[in-house]
Amino acid sequence: MSSKGVGEDCLGWAARDASGVLSPYKFSRRTPGNEDVLIKITHCGVCFADVVWTRNKHGDSKYPVVPGHEIAGIVTKVGSNVHRFKVGDHVGVGTYVNSCRDCEHCNDREEVHCTKGSVFTFNGVDFDGTITKGGYSSYIVVHERYCFTIPKSYALASAAPLLCAGITVYSPMVRHKMNQPGKSLGVIGLGGLGHMAVKFGKAFGLSVTVFSTSISKKEEALSLLGADKFVVSSNQEEMTALAKSLDFIIDTASGDHPFDPYMSLLKTYGVFVLVGFPSQVKFSPASLNIGSKTVAGSVTGGTKDIQEMIDFCAANEIHPNIEVIPIEYANEALERLINRDVKYRFVIDIENSLKEK
Repeated sequence: MSSKGVGEDCLGWAARDASGVLSPYKFSRRTPGNEDVLIKITHCGVCFADVVWTRNKHGDSKYPVVPGHEIAGIVTKVGSNVHRFKVGDHVGVGTYVNSCRDCEHCNDREEVHCTKGSVFTFNGVDFDGTITKGGYSSYIVVHERYCFTIPKSYALASAAPLLCAGITVYSPMVRHKMNQPGKSLGVIGLGGLGHMAVKFGKAFGLSVTVFSTSISKKEEALSLLGADKFVVSSNQEEMTALAKSLDFIIDTASGDHPFDPYMSLLKTYGVFVLVGFPSQVKFSPASLNIGSKTVAGSVTGGTKDIQEMIDFCAANEIHPNIEVIPIEYANEALERLINRDVKYRFVIDIENSLKEK
């Protein structure tokens, strides 16, 4: 890694093995090229992906793993061909840092679907053969195409979760026209993604119903997040009362759950979008065919959507609900994330806590 003439000057926290335990780690970033932006990271959101790859859940972790793909920071250096950014700009970096830039999807600025595969922000293989390392670190070097402008009026800590949790729900909501005022939206699960879906739904002028297994979330869903209704999904009576009442459902739950009960809540031509990753999706064909419903899946979004979402959040004063933590708390935060004990996104204060000891 150091063969590029850069010393081991990047501080980070990394997992060394499948235990997923993070500890301080020094490494080198590539020398910024002509089209690269060097970003001093101020904040990084904590996403379930950080658990997946630090603990080798997919069997493809490339240790040491420096996680983090909800990155916000300040530009400290730009390459000679960089036109969109200047030193001092506030920027964000999301789930990928490269793509082929030549396929139909890249040409449409839907790089997340790059035919050759986009390069993940961490645990990915970059164009120079090195393994990408994420935002639990002091700085990062990224091609300008994969950086996003964060308005100075919008707090960097709040911006970080938009780069994955925010775009994962915003992108399919806009694509499936869930931004029509007066329509009704169901949100399954009230974690980092679900709470953003509620906020976007309200900003789009929708009537929002939250579905959760946990009654303890009712008060916050209604009063803090502004949902119109709250339903405990195991309550047969409450579910039946909502039959054929929703135009859209966005499902953020990754735990295994039945799908037929939710399909029955959709109106004719209703749309059900899955953004979570349960181990299987199973429903009766009648749930889909009767009423001519649509079931769709989605991942994050292309660069065009991400910038549009950040601008939308800034214009409408939409902020994720966050718990800001120091890097020393990262291991506990990942444990709490697994136990769903977070309201609703952890954000690491990299700038003030990641220091040389």
